Amino acid sequence: MNLRCLLLLLLCTLPSAACAEASLPKIFSSHMVLQRDMPIHIWGNANPGEKVTVSLNGASASTTADITRRWSVYLAPQPAGGPFTIQVQASNAIRLDDVLLGDLWFASGQSNMEMPLAGFPNAVLKDAAKEIAAADHPKIRLLLVAKDSSSYALDEPKSVTGWSVCTPESARNFSAVAYFFARDLQQHQDVPIGLIDSTWGGTPAEAWMSLAGIATDASLMPVFASRAWHMDRESNERRLDEIDREARQAGNTSLPPRPWHPDPDSWQPAGLFNAMVAPFTPLPIRGVIWYQGESNASLDTVDLYHHLFSSLIQDWRREWQQGDFPFLFVQISAYASTPQENWGLLRDAQRRTLSLVHTGMAVTIDAGNEHNVHPANKQIVGERLSLLARQMVFGEDLIASGPLFQLAYPQEGAMHVWFTHAKGLTAKGAVEGFEVAGADGRFVPAQAHIEGDRVIASSPSVPEPRYVRYAWRNFPQANLYNGAGLPASTFTSSPVP
Repeated sequence: MNLRCLLLLLLCTLPSAACAEASLPKIFSSHMVLQRDMPIHIWGNANPGEKVTVSLNGASASTTADITRRWSVYLAPQPAGGPFTIQVQASNAIRLDDVLLGDLWFASGQSNMEMPLAGFPNAVLKDAAKEIAAADHPKIRLLLVAKDSSSYALDEPKSVTGWSVCTPESARNFSAVAYFFARDLQQHQDVPIGLIDSTWGGTPAEAWMSLAGIATDASLMPVFASRAWHMDRESNERRLDEIDREARQAGNTSLPPRPWHPDPDSWQPAGLFNAMVAPFTPLPIRGVIWYQGESNASLDTVDLYHHLFSSLIQDWRREWQQGDFPFLFVQISAYASTPQENWGLLRDAQRRTLSLVHTGMAVTIDAGNEHNVHPANKQIVGERLSLLARQMVFGEDLIASGPLFQLAYPQEGAMHVWFTHAKGLTAKGAVEGFEVAGADGRFVPAQAHIEGDRVIASSPSVPEPRYVRYAWRNFPQANLYNGAGLPASTFTSSPVP
């Protein structure tokens, strides 16, 4: 008996590894979208040594499951189209119907990306009932990933709903930003679109990075200290929960409210990557849309965000192994928040991340809600992400970005500020949101006006200005736009971490 046969016999005698039928990961199902114009990767499990053949639209490939029961095949790239059938033939047969070839986008982040068309209990979506009723798009397909955390990378997510055609029923609990992005994009790029909604509210960026991505960069070590702080806080919260239970059992029902605190599993460095991202990295995608940052805005962590977010993008690109795919993200909006958070510094950190190739940022500062961290107008967020994709990915000749800071210099007691994407620079009323500072770095509100495609800002209390910034407060009064109606980003010309 040769070694392969012996190992197969041994595996089949083990209760936990009994000979089983060939299978596909949960991320494959009928109604799915596979990425067009890229090699089509399909993989799964089968008995060691078992031959597996995969067929799709006239193309087929065969392989043999290895000793760990894994098998994997690639089919040649195909253009957009369908519906097609995927057939997997081994000792058993698997058939997936209504499969489309189109563009596959991975949507991730925290609660503003998670927020569904139906809204949250404490946050409504603009025109929710109308939008849900109209969410009937046969060429848009949806995959919703269950929340999960893991200390190691999983081969497949713990639970997914299975792919579904976009209907009012399937869309109502799906990411509104992702849906509006796909709806707008599909109208301009007439190809099927698949959306993977892998989100968890209240989560920090470090939970979405791989452990290797964090551990190989010494500058990111503080994220583990942050995790330890939150674990200590969770321990205290559990003690308070027990005290509350005892008080209620004693008849005391008027207990003071406690501030919200995150699920400790959702703050584990690399935990969400392992469970909710890693299983998808073998799957070719068109790109990523991302909306996160609010949970990294606290004063003790915000200085790290620029490096953290840049590292996350590079980490995902390494893990997917398909080059510098488009990574489109939303700059966090305007929100009053608390003095313990610095949303201006975080927004500027996001802006500086645009130094990475094939990244795009949708500015949403004009869509914020002063007293609710979840703005209602998710339509404009999705549409601005779609603009970026249409220009960057599909080459449409359009303006996809609002004014972005380019340079600033002092002249005759004022700061002169230049922007890219500044054609038709304008303000809705008198220019607001600018501040200037001298060599001491103390910013004060400035008077500002537009001259062509630049802004000139000054203050009588700063006769020799050196620095300028814009839209820096957590909830600023900021009203600078370009001729395409897109808002300017938060920025500062002063040194930042």
